[in-house]
Amino acid sequence: MPALVLDNAATSSGPSNGGLRVESAPSALQESILSSSSTVVNSATSADKLLEDSFSESRSHGSVQQTQLQALNSQLQVEYSIKEGAEKLLQMPLADDLRMQVESELQMARDKIDNITQRIETHSTRNAPRKRGDSDGLRRKFAGPQINSSGKLKDAHEDRDNFHTALQQASSHIKTLISLPRSGALSPSNLPSTSSSSSPPMNDAELNHSRIDAMKQLIGVLQRSLRVRYEINVAEVIQATLPSLSDRASKQCRATAYRLIRHLLVDHRSVETVQEQNLDWYIVKSLSRDNKHSVEKEQVIKLIRAIVEVGSQKRLPNTAGAGTVPLSEPIMRAFIAVAEQLEDPFKSICIQTLTEILLIDVELVARAGGIRVLLHALAEGPLEMAPLLASAFLYIVDSPRTRAYLHPGTDLEMALSGVTDAYGKGTDHADRMRGTAKIISSMLRTWSGLMYFCIHDKLAIRTLIDGLRIPSLETRDIILDMFFDVLNIKPPEWHQAFIAGRRLTMYRKSQQITEPGKQPESTPKPQAQDSLKLTDQYIALLILVFCKAGLIDALTCMLEESQIGSTLSRKATLLMAEVLQTSNRVLPHSIASGIQALPQVFHLAANYNLDEHRIVGTSALSAIDSYNRHRTRLQPTTVKGTSRSRANSVEEAVRRGQRHVEQAKLKLGMQMDDKAFQASLLESQVMVTKDHSKWNFDALQELLEGPLLNPKRMEEAIKVSRYVRRLISFYHPFSHRFCDLPRSKLNDRWVRLGCQLLSALMASPDGIRFLGEDELLNQIVKSFAQLDPFNGAPISDPIFSKKRMQDTLTYGYFEMLGTLSKRKEGLELLEKFKLFTAFYHLSELRSREDLIKGIIENLDYSIDGHSRIVFSKALTSSYKHIRLYATNHLGQLIRASTSANAWTLRLLLTQLYDPSLEVQEVAVRFLEEACEDPEVLQLVVEMHPTLDHLGEIGHPLLLKFMSTTLGFRYLYAADYINREMDLWFHHYVVHIEVFLAKVFNFLPSSPDDDEDIMAFDGIVPPHFYGVMAKTDLGCQVLQDKGHFAEFAAFIRQHGLESEDQDLILKLKSVLWAVGNIGATERGLPFLEEEEIIPAILEIAEQSLVLSVRGTCFFVLGLISSTPQGAEILDDYHWEATLSPLGLPTGLCVPLDVDKFVSIPSWDVASVPDSSRIRLKPPKTEEEIEVMTAIYNLANTVIANTASRSLARMKARPEYRHVFSSPSMLYRALHTISSQRYRLPVRRYILDLFNIELDLDVVRTLAECQSSLSLPPDATQAQAAPPPARVVSIVGRPGHHRKASDSDEESIMDEEVVSPVVERQPTISLRPVSRIIGFGGGKPNESESSS
Repeated sequence: MPALVLDNAATSSGPSNGGLRVESAPSALQESILSSSSTVVNSATSADKLLEDSFSESRSHGSVQQTQLQALNSQLQVEYSIKEGAEKLLQMPLADDLRMQVESELQMARDKIDNITQRIETHSTRNAPRKRGDSDGLRRKFAGPQINSSGKLKDAHEDRDNFHTALQQASSHIKTLISLPRSGALSPSNLPSTSSSSSPPMNDAELNHSRIDAMKQLIGVLQRSLRVRYEINVAEVIQATLPSLSDRASKQCRATAYRLIRHLLVDHRSVETVQEQNLDWYIVKSLSRDNKHSVEKEQVIKLIRAIVEVGSQKRLPNTAGAGTVPLSEPIMRAFIAVAEQLEDPFKSICIQTLTEILLIDVELVARAGGIRVLLHALAEGPLEMAPLLASAFLYIVDSPRTRAYLHPGTDLEMALSGVTDAYGKGTDHADRMRGTAKIISSMLRTWSGLMYFCIHDKLAIRTLIDGLRIPSLETRDIILDMFFDVLNIKPPEWHQAFIAGRRLTMYRKSQQITEPGKQPESTPKPQAQDSLKLTDQYIALLILVFCKAGLIDALTCMLEESQIGSTLSRKATLLMAEVLQTSNRVLPHSIASGIQALPQVFHLAANYNLDEHRIVGTSALSAIDSYNRHRTRLQPTTVKGTSRSRANSVEEAVRRGQRHVEQAKLKLGMQMDDKAFQASLLESQVMVTKDHSKWNFDALQELLEGPLLNPKRMEEAIKVSRYVRRLISFYHPFSHRFCDLPRSKLNDRWVRLGCQLLSALMASPDGIRFLGEDELLNQIVKSFAQLDPFNGAPISDPIFSKKRMQDTLTYGYFEMLGTLSKRKEGLELLEKFKLFTAFYHLSELRSREDLIKGIIENLDYSIDGHSRIVFSKALTSSYKHIRLYATNHLGQLIRASTSANAWTLRLLLTQLYDPSLEVQEVAVRFLEEACEDPEVLQLVVEMHPTLDHLGEIGHPLLLKFMSTTLGFRYLYAADYINREMDLWFHHYVVHIEVFLAKVFNFLPSSPDDDEDIMAFDGIVPPHFYGVMAKTDLGCQVLQDKGHFAEFAAFIRQHGLESEDQDLILKLKSVLWAVGNIGATERGLPFLEEEEIIPAILEIAEQSLVLSVRGTCFFVLGLISSTPQGAEILDDYHWEATLSPLGLPTGLCVPLDVDKFVSIPSWDVASVPDSSRIRLKPPKTEEEIEVMTAIYNLANTVIANTASRSLARMKARPEYRHVFSSPSMLYRALHTISSQRYRLPVRRYILDLFNIELDLDVVRTLAECQSSLSLPPDATQAQAAPPPARVVSIVGRPGHHRKASDSDEESIMDEEVVSPVVERQPTISLRPVSRIIGFGGGKPNESESSS
């Protein structure tokens, strides 16, 4: 039996199930498990004994109340641990006996917790004076029993009691932590007075263990009660924790201390308190440790993330990247050093955290040198981090204030290095190149990325395209795939055959002839070819930019490489053909014609001087023509929403021939003579044998499709030869012939034959009379009755059991009954045999949804009667899955209907009030689709449905109602218009921008988002004001409210806003509203009256916020949706795309695309240096040499020489005082906190000093900071312009220069570091260099040689 182990360390970072573990207990582990399980028992027993002793002592000595409370709290902690462990263990799958044991332990722990809590309260109030409330108890004693208080009041009392208990426990643990000595092995006199007489001095290990236990218990209290975190004194707790952060403490102790500090952070005030406690050097030291201290580094990184999350604030309200992250520069530089170390296991989380800080406080990251690290991570780091980094930098680029921290033309272009630097790296670089190409594709699909890469005359895009011109680059197909992806080109399924060079004339012809008139099952639902979207407008702009950057010319160069053609050249031809096809569809004819001309290709084809060029040109033109012809032939041409085949299609002749043959066969069958009819009956073998496998199925089918449709022949088959009786007996359920056949594709033909038999019988009066007398329907009813639990003794294997429905042809009876329900005579037969009554009973069976689904999907509802009643009963079933299935089937019926049916729409409107939100959403989706038909929309509006209860999911329906005059009047009377008018701004902007990002695959989407993306599909979603402008009454309301005049005034006033994010968001909202109003013929006069279109054009070309430019681009496309709007924009040199019929498509592009995509260059923002502290120079020669070597460690060229120098210095006795000096340690810490040092170098510098970081050393470092820092006036004096020749005074004197010194040092010697000044100079914050030759006016050989 598994052993139950109760562990009282539930709050530690142990097993995931808390303090309660289940372990298998083989004989070899019995002793360890028993010892583990006895831990808590012994601790609990000792606690009980301590309680008894303490209470007995309190009876004689009333001065030890503190000891008693501590004992009670310790036992309460044990019981809390047991309770938490038991609760977590019960969430796991356990055996029944073990679960009972755990539940009993849990109940016992709860009882003990209540008992101990009551004893603590009794003990706390034992000596309290009696209060006036006791008289109320006497009064109630004679006034009868007290009325019970409400549950909320009881819960409030329990919460208050739990809070007070937790607060007492926290205070007790804090006192315990404070009472511990600062270091181990202390004499008893240094210990607290309460324990000095009885406790021996503790060593470091015991002290660490005591601190860890106390901090873990305090963490447990803080985790259980969030309110306690607000009540305790954060500064007091941190001061008690500081000894646990010293170097003498263990790494587990430091990790627990960081974890405790993290749990103290609840708001900005607590973060400020943490900042005041001088934790910077502890954190810097912890971040510099090696991977052996990963537990400590993990907790300190979690602490930094918590500080960023809790303590960040806005420095400039509503401004991008203008927040404040409460992290000092020393911590930031130490954190950045971890982020740029390749082998560090915390590199990824540090890069992610640094990215988050970049979005909040870009100035801090720039000041600490973090932008360079993030750019290198984007270019070289792990590919899984690249999308996050790219999106962060694109957000930075969008605003002029934040992109000023990037160098234009150099910084963000590092993301392209995986593609642009691929030359010479071979195919091994292919995976890296594919990942980079995917990131580039995502960046080019955003406004920030596209416009940033267009600076310097599209230099970055030209560089990408020029990669196609390198013949020896083996991975050029990856660049081609990138352009396919960027332009959202989905090649047809036969494009691989085109690339391979195979002929396309016979492709898919066999599929078209095999089953004419029937689309393959795998063919996706075709969409209308003329439905252009927002994505099409953006792709039109991309094609313009790429063609101007030389994409067509680069593809032509690829064609010139081979005369006979290669896979790569054919792929380039495919891309060229797709670009031409797309440009012809989305670009204006004047622009598209210039691209379609292909001047370079036609020049090659017409060059008769060089046969090679002419072959290449003609081959390319022939391939493009062949591709276009076969694309036109093979692409689906069905218009969306209709399933009727085209009359002039290739397959129409075949379909007509087949119909003619079928009609001829039917006519011959109806006119069959007696002799031929008798021969056909005998040929079917039905009269010869009962074995259906020996029947001639084809002869049977011909009889039912021909002769038996003649009433005379049917009468003969029923009365004379009794043929039909023998045939229909095969389908009797109790004969177990048809219903026992296994369900397979071959046997399904018997189901179709049964339906044909019933149809033939229903075609004649004798057949209807025969069905009324036959046992078929009666036996089906009796088979249904076998499932009725109130119909006598249950049958072991009923006909319609779930297994038989799945495995046999029993399901076919529902199709046969559905065949009967298609005719009025069949419905009468179903009523006669009480089959509808059976359906009502079946719909109430709890676990037989298969029967209910069979009834719903097979019944015919074209005739009003019981079928519709059964359907409505399923729609209101008590089981949600049945209602959901019925609602989906109802939607399919409405979709398949050619005209509006009031009864189906009324049933669908009823589903809008279903208690299940899922059913409501399905009903809304089908109703919204049905309302695309104006006739259906008018019919639904006339029913006056109430949709307020639907909330967000009902808005699309209400907008459709608004588009009709009747619906607008209805909603206006219901006060919907006034209520919703002001709520549509920000919601619409966020909605459309998020979905555009998902459609362009820039945002990572989950499988749940696929349906939302398909619903959006790039088409402009309806806008409240746009729908309002579709009716005259809506335009009148819009005019009366005066909202459009407010929109126009806002656009003129804040159109070029670039700082305030709230104003920018509102500007986008107003622009979308104006664009949707201008997209209607009734709304365009509003724009003309206010003359707002020139203002929008000005914003589109001059706004410094790139996403605002993109919004204007889409808005201008909306305005061009009407002929009048397209004509107005044409006057401003923005041309609209027209359909073949000359109607505007809603796409619009500028004729001067460079003016639209170009952004003005900017000067890189200078990082303020006011927060940095400048120090006084070192005084002794040894200190100068040590600091010089430390400075030189930052230079990778001479770092090895500097490290050897430091090693030699540390070994010499005259330098020992330097490496044990706190002031020199502060200088070293200040140096690595103000300059860039790699993580191993930082660790090396800190390990040089023989000083253990503790509370006293940190205080000394603070004193050194104040004593070594220069006053501000001296710092400002150092900022004066330097003279022509400057000399560093911190370099070593010239006589220490030896001939054996490396030449690398002379490189640094020639650098300029600081000017010569009269007063005491300062140390520069950059790596210090020396210029030798000016020592006392005596030039040495170094100067003469230079």
